[in-house]
Amino acid sequence: MIPNPYQKYMSQVVTTMTPAQLLIALYDKAITELNKAVIFIEDKNIPGAHNSITRVCDIVDSLDASLKEKYEVSDSLAKMYQYFREQLITANIKKDPEILKSLIPFFQELRDAFDEASKKTS
Repeated sequence: MIPNPYQKYMSQVVTTMTPAQLLIALYDKAITELNKAVIFIEDKNIPGAHNSITRVCDIVDSLDASLKEKYEVSDSLAKMYQYFREQLITANIKKDPEILKSLIPFFQELRDAFDEASKKTS
């Protein structure tokens, strides 16, 4: 079977990312999927909205699983990720774009904070 060139490229990109770059990419993808979910809900595309919200849930689970207990900030982030999960589930059940819109600034702020931190440690 011939591998899809795009999939091969993306696999190489991900495997060569630093942990900080991967973290920022996860936040970027979550923000993209939140925006897509809002549009899908507004367009009455329920399956599309569900898929995008589910992707964000998967990203939040990955972010949560990557936390290290030795860092003080991990407990606060774990609580925030739990809040995100609860809001995402509610938004998915109700197909409420306002809940999703309210989460986007949190993801953007965390993304920017990790980006800034990575620049200072590089």
